Amino acid sequence: MDFREIRTIEDLEKIYPKHILEKFPISGRGIFEGTKDEDWYDWKWQLKNRITTLPMLKKAINVTGNEEKAYDACSKKFKMAITPYYSALMDRDDPECPIRKQSVPNVAEMNILKTDMADPLAEERDMPVPGLTHRYPDRVLFYASNDCPMLCRHCTRKRKVANESADAKDKQIEAGLDYIRKTKRVRDVVVSGGDPLCLNNDKIDYILGELRKIEHVEVVRLGTRNPCTLPIRLRDDKLLEILEKHQPIHVNTHYNHPKECTREALLANTRLSLAGCTVGNQTVLLRNVNDNANIMLKLNHLLLLMKVRPYYIFQCDLSEGISHFRTKVSVGLEILEKMRGWTSGLAIPYYVVDSPGGGGKIPLTPNYVVSHDGNKLVLRNYKNVEFTYHEPIN
Repeated sequence: MDFREIRTIEDLEKIYPKHILEKFPISGRGIFEGTKDEDWYDWKWQLKNRITTLPMLKKAINVTGNEEKAYDACSKKFKMAITPYYSALMDRDDPECPIRKQSVPNVAEMNILKTDMADPLAEERDMPVPGLTHRYPDRVLFYASNDCPMLCRHCTRKRKVANESADAKDKQIEAGLDYIRKTKRVRDVVVSGGDPLCLNNDKIDYILGELRKIEHVEVVRLGTRNPCTLPIRLRDDKLLEILEKHQPIHVNTHYNHPKECTREALLANTRLSLAGCTVGNQTVLLRNVNDNANIMLKLNHLLLLMKVRPYYIFQCDLSEGISHFRTKVSVGLEILEKMRGWTSGLAIPYYVVDSPGGGGKIPLTPNYVVSHDGNKLVLRNYKNVEFTYHEPIN
């Protein structure tokens, strides 16, 4: 089947049985109810009509005193922007809503800890040219855009996103492409931002086309949250034709909660898959959003139904103003312990800490080794039952 045959949520009935579709609620339109379909399903209209002001926010939800105070205090440093689609997923009356927590400013953002950093992963330090981080031997992170459809409150790149002075200009993009052309050891390029799908189709086509001309570049990845916060972007046939043309393309997206897994999201990821893309998910462990094994299991099961492979659970970075989202590492390990063995390995991502100071991703896992004496290894399984494994003597 071709992605051109699956254009609407009704078309999904051609692929999925009813009991699968029922797991994905159809998103409403919230305060945008009554908007014409031709507008609602236009991704550029969605960007132009994002909720960015307090009066607009007050129409969408019953704003608490904390949220109103936070808007005035936080927006000077990190603006608010919520797509009409994503705003419709917010609970109007519940300030504990996981969608709302990711979208609406909180006064805790003004609490900058001594351990917080503007650039916790030292991405700027490892830039051989502006807009490109080269840390690992064979791969680079290429910032194609600093725009995002949604300004997530837990963003690790608050220093860059929505900062006009840090915008990825044409000159910067050309410098990044030129560096990749000259650096033969680069075989893997992650095109990220911001969000590269905020670029127009011609620019995306150009960047991917130039990368595909470079013989030593084998893997091209797109880092985008559009499938979650603006799945309407993936209704654009022209965009899908570009991705199909420049295969293989691997897409890493970002879902944090089951409530984000709507019928629109299912449509977006189905079309990506039909266009030839593999899709993986990078979740961030967020306090009072998804720091619970049951929530994480439900999320990962829904992701697999959308043909999205759970890839990473990230420990929340030490970025400025997001300490209220951070959990203890033990919480992530406990979640992993409650998933391993209790569900398919397909549903279990790596739990990693992207080490502060630019040390790269460090995977963490519960300890299943009970003892190791000579060639005798005692292991425990997910039920804490012990087993002995004998290693080769030599």
